[in-house]
Amino acid sequence: MTDDELKALVASLVVAQKITDKKIADLFIAQKATDEQINRNSNMLTEDLNRMGITLGSIEQDESDIAKEFFSQCLLKDNHLGSIHFDDMAKNMEKHRCQIQEEYHLVMSNADAIGIVEVRYKAHINDLDKLDRKMKHFKQLFPIYQNFKQYGAIASFHINDDAKEEALKRGYFVLQRSGDVVHTESSEHLRVL
Repeated sequence: MTDDELKALVASLVVAQKITDKKIADLFIAQKATDEQINRNSNMLTEDLNRMGITLGSIEQDESDIAKEFFSQCLLKDNHLGSIHFDDMAKNMEKHRCQIQEEYHLVMSNADAIGIVEVRYKAHINDLDKLDRKMKHFKQLFPIYQNFKQYGAIASFHINDDAKEEALKRGYFVLQRSGDVVHTESSEHLRVL
């Protein structure tokens, strides 16, 4: 290879390197623009999901309110859990004492018994765990009822068979919507505290 050919080769390599560098720079610019677009889209998606979350939360709250209203109206008309008659009912009782804080959807009472009704639009087994906790805390939060028998119930528009079976096994009443009547079931071993 002659000196002129070598110089021409080096010059062409320098030109090729400049073209490659320019293409790499253009790719970096394009990548930066793509990253910015992805970030904008991600932020828009996050905002949309947040709005949907708020909407879904509102729907869940509406369903919960509907179920509470339905069961409270039904229990006002027929204030029984199984064969146990109650004289009165309170809705949405909240209490905070020391480190314990609970909200009770429906609380029914008579001269010697309390009925605690956990209301769900659609009940699951974990709702029974919440009811267990609320049952345990009730007399600590409301010591005036210390000597009362205490019954628990799960009320729901829908409860799957496993959750229903578990509720009965734990000694709770199960209240379900049945037309405009509440259908109540209990096992032979009711939980009385």
